[in-house]
Amino acid sequence: MSSSPLKRKKVKPIRVGILGCGAIGSRIARSIKTECGDRAMVTALFDINPVKATHLQKDLPCKNIVKTSYQDLLKSCDFVVEAVNAADTRDLVLKAILARKDVLVMSVGKFIEGESIFKIAQKQGVRVLIPSGALAGIDAIKAASLKRIDSIKLTTRKPVYGFAGNSYVKTQKIDLSRIKKETLLFEGKVQEAVKCFPQNINVAATIALASGCVEKLRIRITTSPEFKVNSHEIEMRGEFGRLVTRTENVVCPDNPKTSLLAVLSAVHTLKEYFQGVKIG
Repeated sequence: MSSSPLKRKKVKPIRVGILGCGAIGSRIARSIKTECGDRAMVTALFDINPVKATHLQKDLPCKNIVKTSYQDLLKSCDFVVEAVNAADTRDLVLKAILARKDVLVMSVGKFIEGESIFKIAQKQGVRVLIPSGALAGIDAIKAASLKRIDSIKLTTRKPVYGFAGNSYVKTQKIDLSRIKKETLLFEGKVQEAVKCFPQNINVAATIALASGCVEKLRIRITTSPEFKVNSHEIEMRGEFGRLVTRTENVVCPDNPKTSLLAVLSAVHTLKEYFQGVKIG
């Protein structure tokens, strides 16, 4: 008497919606297929500029996935990738949470005072994922936060062209074309930094959330025509000892305001998340 092997029940891939189809959202969407395999599938795209979503769709396996509204996107996915960095980003993420969708947040600076968002997510039984971004040492910062932290300082150095079009630079009447050596653009608290540099300094918000020490975190942002990469240097002291890290990042080819590592970090975070789903 022969016995046939048991067939494993296949699990449907998690349906992913991409909110924001610019450089970062597009790179994440394309990477989901190559890095996550059959565990996830992009099934919905939405951007305030529908041309971006239509262009991205051409590179993805699923067709007819461009949505005409954010509400339609939420109906067509199980998981939302936020890559929009708009004035209403916080409200958009909240809508996803209330719709019981797990969310990957790229615009971390919008959640510097986001404890309520995380509490709502917990009540809804969903997760808000925050990648470590273009930084080294986030796990160590989280561990150190279990004890007293005395001080944290982040020094960010970026090429001049990475600040083109920045409203704070314009308001301060800083002429980027006249900068010849390393120049301090900003020094102050993290809350002000993320407001003044929403596309440049999400790493500061990541540190603040990881450490729980918003008021102790000081931010310095400098630029120079000699800088060719985005670098982030962290110095932290506390009951644990002293931590110093420095990350020198290649800029994202599609968006000089961010680092390639920030996008890779998001993709890896998704990869880890989807590994919890058994396929086949």
